[in-house]
Amino acid sequence: MSFLITTIVSILIFSLVVMIHELGHFLCAKKAGIQVNEFSIGMGPALFTRVKNGTRYSVRALPVGGYVSMEGEDEELEEEEPAPGGEEPLEKTGLPYPQVKVWKRFIVVAAGAVMNLVLGFVVLLVLFSGADTLGSRTVALVEEGSSVEASGLQVGDEILAINGRRCFVTNDIVYELQRSEDFTADFTVRRNGEKVQLDDIRFDQVETGDTVTMDMGFKVYALEKTPLNVIRQAFDYTLFYARLVFRSLLDLVTQRVSVTELTGPVGIVSAINQAAGMGVAEVLSLLALLTVNLGIFNLLPFPALDGGKLVFLLIEGIFRRPLPKRFEIWVNLAGLFFLFAVMIFATVNDITRLF
Repeated sequence: MSFLITTIVSILIFSLVVMIHELGHFLCAKKAGIQVNEFSIGMGPALFTRVKNGTRYSVRALPVGGYVSMEGEDEELEEEEPAPGGEEPLEKTGLPYPQVKVWKRFIVVAAGAVMNLVLGFVVLLVLFSGADTLGSRTVALVEEGSSVEASGLQVGDEILAINGRRCFVTNDIVYELQRSEDFTADFTVRRNGEKVQLDDIRFDQVETGDTVTMDMGFKVYALEKTPLNVIRQAFDYTLFYARLVFRSLLDLVTQRVSVTELTGPVGIVSAINQAAGMGVAEVLSLLALLTVNLGIFNLLPFPALDGGKLVFLLIEGIFRRPLPKRFEIWVNLAGLFFLFAVMIFATVNDITRLF
């Protein structure tokens, strides 16, 4: 039963995250007057198709993701081929993708990632609307006799930054303290309306078997649950998840984190399984994390990603002429092969950790 629930939840999450992304491309392409040949829910063989207003709407056999096919986006413009399998031919109602103004195409490409971020914000809004309390960054309690108290942290201090990195939400505080070395950290706080720098705040150590962890030694106040605070919290946590993408990539580049820690689809399904066993709130939190991650990752200026396409459009806008289509296709193919290799490597990591 647990396997069935995990499978259903995983399919729903993957499908929703990818479909929202593709819906962003689709809606903006239609608004920009681009000919959208197909909008597909799922991948693989078509189970159902319907043509309306020059677009083929499809439901396909594999319920993971989907895609938007725009006229002339990924290939040279050629004569129209007959519809496969005797499907109803399309009556073109829009312009080919390359013939639309650069700024409109820029919006179409960016819209997928933007929709992922919007979905993340909406999910977090629902999550915090149902939460009992909202966390703040203001210290409510400092444990008496703790190293934190001796280091100078006081009740009422609003934590602005740790080790020079800005803290927007409670999770920023936890995340930065987990990254601190030697159980010390530099705090920037607001005390009595003024910024105060507290260097070398020390934390007590807790030994659990062979593991040594940090005892925070302080707690923060809960925010009053008002509509404005719920909206602000959802927005700030969207930024928190977005920053995690860049921090994780930086950690990989600087070798702070080993490449063996990369997680692929198997690891994500494993995380979904754990979240599903903990409740709806954990599933929603994971959904928000995944959709924001997909949105930000897609905006990275790398071939085959939307960010790479945006770079090509910027070059076209600056020089008033597009790069050769064949060159763009080959660069995107190279990027795609690299991403597949990374995904395979991450999947091997996942399987190794499982066994």
